This record gives sequence, C-alpha cells and structure tokens, in this order.
Amino acid sequence: MGMPQEENVKSAGRRLTADDWAQAALDALGEGGLAAVAVEPLAKRLGATKGSFYWHFKDRAALVEAVLARWEQRGTQDVIDELDQLPGPAERLRQLFTHVIEYAAQGREDLALLASVDQPAVAAAMKRVAERRIDYVAAQLRLLGVPDPQAHTRASVAVSIYHGFNQLARIAPQTLPATDELVDAVVSRLLDPQR
Repeated sequence: MGMPQEENVKSAGRRLTADDWAQAALDALGEGGLAAVAVEPLAKRLGATKGSFYWHFKDRAALVEAVLARWEQRGTQDVIDELDQLPGPAERLRQLFTHVIEYAAQGREDLALLASVDQPAVAAAMKRVAERRIDYVAAQLRLLGVPDPQAHTRASVAVSIYHGFNQLARIAPQTLPATDELVDAVVSRLLDPQR
C-alpha cells in the first residue's frame, strides 16, 4: 500500500507539520478538554484535511501522546530550563511561583488533563510532571539548606498550592490575593515554615 502522499495543506503559507497539529491539539485541550482533541475539528481549525493529519500521525492516540509530550515539555521542562538560567535557588523559586500563578489564572490544560486522569496515557504523563515539579522545587530548597525529607514535603505542598490556585482561578477568582502577595506568602512559607 505504501505511505499516503502528504497533503499540500498550508498554514500561513507553509505546509502543516506534526508540531502544528500538536499545538492545535494542545490549544483544543485547554479549551474543551481531551474530547476536543479530535481529528475532524482540528483539521477544520487548521484549514486542513484529515489526510494531512494521517500523514503525521497513525491515529488519535498518537496525537494524544504528542499533545501530552508537548504539554510536559512546555509546561515543565522548558520552564525549568529557563529557571536554571537564574543565579540562585531563592530567585528561581520566586520566579517559578510567579510564572505558575500567572499561568494558572489563564491556562486550562492541567485541569483538562486532570479531568481525564483515568486514561492511562494521561495518568502517566501527569505523574511524571508532578514528580518532576516536586523534585525541582525540593532541589532548590535543599540548595537553600532545607534538609530532606522536609524539602520534599514542602515541595509537595507548594505544588499542591498551584493546583488549588488553578481551580480557584476558575471558580472564584475574586477570592485570590494579588500574584506578588501570593508569591511572597508561598516562598516565605517554603523557606521558613515558622512564619
């Protein structure tokens, strides 16, 4: 049978790539949950045909895997790589919490994935991300002199705060303090839990 010929579909004057499909699917995920990651609506969104999709992906499951990888890379590893350019762990933590709190007020991907955590691929990706985020925060705390296992416990609490903030930002945004105030509270509690 052979490989299908790639569609001559163009987006903004160029052929669509697997990355274009994955980004459109990630956007759809944030807007409508995992159910919105569907071939036909994405093709329409991109001005493409299903043939273009099948040129890049075997099936929807392959697209979901690409979306999860993209979410994991952009929402965790890229953030960590950027933070690692900062000079010290206290500054990294402050910038991290500023970033994630600002993201939580707008981003919907994490909540959309949480709603589909019963699917094995989603559960595996969310577990990896949660562990990576907790490990990163704990490593910064250890650099600041917080001993294990306290560093891990505090990091787990800090990541939990992000998830709670993400939910409150959707259901009761008026109850949330300003970003700077919240960042100050989180970072000061992480570094000195007696405060």
